[in-house]
Amino acid sequence: MILVTKWFGVFLVDEKSNRIVDSRIMPKDASILAEKLAVMQRGGILDEEKELAAKGGEKMAVCDRRQSPLGKPELFDSSFITPSKYGFEDGFMHEVMMSLGKLRTSEPVPRDKNLVQAIRNLDDQIATINLYNERLHEWYGMHFPELADRARDARYADLVARFGHRDQVMEELGTDLPSIGADFDPDDMRAVQDLADTLCRLYDDKKETEAYIDDIVSKACPNMCALLSAPLAARMVSLAGGLERLSSLPSSTVQLLGAEKAMFRHLKSGKRPPKHGIIYQHPDVHRAPYWQRGKMARALAGKVLIAAKIDQNHGEFRGDVLAEEFARRAEDIRRRYPEAPKKPQKQKKGRSRDAGRNARGGRPHKKV
Repeated sequence: MILVTKWFGVFLVDEKSNRIVDSRIMPKDASILAEKLAVMQRGGILDEEKELAAKGGEKMAVCDRRQSPLGKPELFDSSFITPSKYGFEDGFMHEVMMSLGKLRTSEPVPRDKNLVQAIRNLDDQIATINLYNERLHEWYGMHFPELADRARDARYADLVARFGHRDQVMEELGTDLPSIGADFDPDDMRAVQDLADTLCRLYDDKKETEAYIDDIVSKACPNMCALLSAPLAARMVSLAGGLERLSSLPSSTVQLLGAEKAMFRHLKSGKRPPKHGIIYQHPDVHRAPYWQRGKMARALAGKVLIAAKIDQNHGEFRGDVLAEEFARRAEDIRRRYPEAPKKPQKQKKGRSRDAGRNARGGRPHKKV
């Protein structure tokens, strides 16, 4: 016996004769049927499936991996079971699928999905800040270029926004510098200060976004945060497209997250493949010598994948154990590979004189 589930019903079929032994047909109500299909899409098992599975016996097989708690998944051609035989028309199927789409889009969004959007928002903020910062330095530098050596980033923008004129800025810094800058008219200085004020607000928004990301990732991915830092864990979840997808990837893909361009370049042109992606930001990876980094990244990716699976399935906290295991593995790599491997010697081009004579049929010189 094999259990077959279609969008319009659940069927218990004899594999040898393709005979339908028993069935449970879905109700012809679009909203109710959409709810049942939504349960199936989330990976749940329907009551109709459990009911028929009880009649199938211990050796019953199933067609869908989702139903693996009920039996062993197997391939089975169930195309002979068509909806028209049970009174389901194409127009009704369209109505059901529309109801299913509306139902799934209105479901609560997992926090890791918000994390993906927050990381991308942070990247946009960083790009905007860099653009505004460059413009402010170029503009205000015509008035007080020496300030760039005394203040940076948010501090630079704050000084310009609050004081403007170089004399007031130097008074705030407690210094007196001879400046080669030009004087600004009040209107010009006001425009520069408006730009600096905008940049200050962007820095404040960036801090709030970072705090929001840290809050989400510490709650959604506690094991990954214990193994990595919170920002790096958030980056990996964002690159994978969500915690659920990250937990389903192989460790080799986790190792190369963020190095997709280098990987495609390798596949296209045959250049050396990348050994790590964004996982390189982990201290034990980027501080390691070049000949150890690939092994470090591979070991860390395996632990990250275990941590992601635990976080996705809301298991108990094991981040400290995983971090300790990786630390031991990293120490083992340092001990076993203390020196760089020797590069193979390149063979010299050309042939010897004796080899050339032999190739032409001549006799080699005899040693006296």
